[in-house]
Amino acid sequence: IFPNRRLLHLTNHRPYSTRRRCFWTRSSSTQHDQGDEKTTKRVVLVRHGQSTWNEEGRIQGSSDFSVLTKKGETQAEISRQMLVGDSFDVCFASPLKRSKKTAEIIWGSRESEMILDYDLREIDLYSFQGLLKKDGKAKFGEAFKQWQEDPANFSIDGHYPVRELWSRAKSSWTEILAHESNSVLVVAHNAVNQALLATAIGLGTEYFRRLLQSNCGVSVLDFRARADGGSPHTPNSPLAGGSSGGREASKQIILVCHGQGDDEASTNDQPMNMLGVIQSQKTAELLLDRRVTSIVCSSTRASIETAGVISRFKELTGARSCGLFGSGKAWESLLGELSDEDKSNPGDAMVVVGPAMAHISLIAQCLNLTKEWLGLFHLDAGSISVIDFPDGLSGRGVIRCTNYTAHLGRWAVPITRPG
Repeated sequence: IFPNRRLLHLTNHRPYSTRRRCFWTRSSSTQHDQGDEKTTKRVVLVRHGQSTWNEEGRIQGSSDFSVLTKKGETQAEISRQMLVGDSFDVCFASPLKRSKKTAEIIWGSRESEMILDYDLREIDLYSFQGLLKKDGKAKFGEAFKQWQEDPANFSIDGHYPVRELWSRAKSSWTEILAHESNSVLVVAHNAVNQALLATAIGLGTEYFRRLLQSNCGVSVLDFRARADGGSPHTPNSPLAGGSSGGREASKQIILVCHGQGDDEASTNDQPMNMLGVIQSQKTAELLLDRRVTSIVCSSTRASIETAGVISRFKELTGARSCGLFGSGKAWESLLGELSDEDKSNPGDAMVVVGPAMAHISLIAQCLNLTKEWLGLFHLDAGSISVIDFPDGLSGRGVIRCTNYTAHLGRWAVPITRPG
């Protein structure tokens, strides 16, 4: 999509500048097109906080009748605190009330420009908008079933909403990346942020609902020029689950990166240091209320130690070490083990503890991506990534989140640290 760029990793304001779509042509003379491998453009994607229609279970689409709840405002405040140290050059935001309010809270006292961009509105769902999700099947029958099971080809009122969304996301990137800025905040919606993330790394409409974002979730993307061109008010934990197209997950895999070691760059088998021990304890606390049926870990010392901490907190017998980590067979092995567990308990989770690169490999295998894609993801020590299976283990896995670190509090690496 961007031949001269490569994705590296996965707060009184001035008057708003409201723009309709503008088309830009990037000049090769801009600072991001000089071939300097150290020059990056950072884009931080944030979804709006919980809205009234989120709470009611209504399909919002691009309608503008929904506003932030008190919980949604609190979530936005937490995101503001997470990003308060970042010197963003500009903020692009959807003009819909729920997103605009979230952007205002996060933007705070910054004096830099805020641009309300209509192309960042949520997916257009036409006759579905305002519909209670539980009433969808009764009212729209096969059309609602297709929206749940095959959204990429879903059509309604003469439109293909997901295809239109992907086209709009590509157009949005043209303006965002052409803006003369090094650090950009984008505040929008779940579906459009999915489309922005997917189109940035070259994934098609078939990946809709496979890279989800929770309310006030934060995704960080770095673009580099190429030579060839807690608390009760903490945002919801991804472990709380959710739905994909109205379908609840039948099983869940929770990927836990082991705690920090003294020398993460070393090829030696490092034990956890004190920070790593604290990180593993925080992760274990997060998992206390989750039904965990088994724990699998890699054979590295830090992974075994982290799994041991979680086992003790969960009062499980222990973790099983898996020698397939890092191999192409690891994903199939985990699915096989999960399918052998008690089928009468949908919603049970398997915890998989390992190093970051092993988990990145599993995420890529879940998405059917080849090894060339591995460099597009980044995971921190102590982070959690969650994979749901709304269609059962025979269906496609859905990435509910990657690199979740809110549970680590001050023991987490800042999410927007220098690349």
